[in-house]
Amino acid sequence: MPLVAERMIVLGRLGAPWGVKGLIKVESYTDPPEGLLDYPVWNVARSDGSWEQIRIGTGRVHGAGRTLVVSLEGVSSPEDCRRYGTREVAMPRSALPRPAEGEYYWEDMLGCRAVTLDGVELGVVSHFLEFPANPVMVLRDGARERWVPLVPRHLKGVDLDARRVTVDWDPEI
Repeated sequence: MPLVAERMIVLGRLGAPWGVKGLIKVESYTDPPEGLLDYPVWNVARSDGSWEQIRIGTGRVHGAGRTLVVSLEGVSSPEDCRRYGTREVAMPRSALPRPAEGEYYWEDMLGCRAVTLDGVELGVVSHFLEFPANPVMVLRDGARERWVPLVPRHLKGVDLDARRVTVDWDPEI
């Protein structure tokens, strides 16, 4: 059944089949990775931009990384898994727990103005990139793009009410 209207937050991505019994690998974006298993029904992206609800069965962390292996209701073979390809897994914003003090969902920071400690405007938070060392916040100011590592050394404050992110960053970089 397609979902519409409420803002969806992407929490992971389906991957390749695992084994011969219809299990599928999932890259989890949650911290810890197994946090994605707390949701018994996942919303999986369709090519038309809508969301399909799928009930998960069993699931566990696979290896030492962010990969899970799960069973999906109605999926019993590698061929069944392949129809899901590499689709995103999301939850409605209202289903997610409230972040702890000093924690933020990246999704909530999109569109915030980024300023230096001295108040110099750097642009707007456009998107985030994941790298092995740390994630990066991409700021856009017209045609200019800045990549600011998303680490405490650089991220100094987030004020979602004012839609402002304060960073310790040289405006000339």
